[in-house]
Amino acid sequence: MPMSAHIRRLREAVGPELLMLPGVAALVRDEQGRVLLHRRADDGSWTLPSGAIEPGETPATACERETHEETGLEVRAERVLGVFGWPRLRHRYPNGDLVEYLVVLFRCAVVGGTLGALDGESTELGWFTREQLATMPLPYPIEVFDSGAEVAPLFDR
Repeated sequence: MPMSAHIRRLREAVGPELLMLPGVAALVRDEQGRVLLHRRADDGSWTLPSGAIEPGETPATACERETHEETGLEVRAERVLGVFGWPRLRHRYPNGDLVEYLVVLFRCAVVGGTLGALDGESTELGWFTREQLATMPLPYPIEVFDSGAEVAPLFDR
């Protein structure tokens, strides 16, 4: 999805300087327990469905919206698995804009939709095992991907 009107207004004021933004990410599993990732169109990295929370939007609603836009799946945010904020969640977009997200990570259940990117932010979608995830440069602690994880311990001190 293109830049929101809110972020566009902020960028007009600060240019490409660092913006701290509230964000969300979705941990979605298939029937085999694998985790859904999408490949970002801007830099080719694999990541959880994620994005910024828009003004007036709840974190759960933002998570459901972002997941649908990036994967085509309709999900229900069921539980917070953790809240993360650290330099590993810093991202520079191809246009030079720098952001660092404070991310609320939700466990989500698929309730509908068809797997396929809708907004142009994803070039590929895939399901990955915990073992595969452990070899990837994801910004989240590997423990959040444990199938029985309910609430992630605090890792960003």
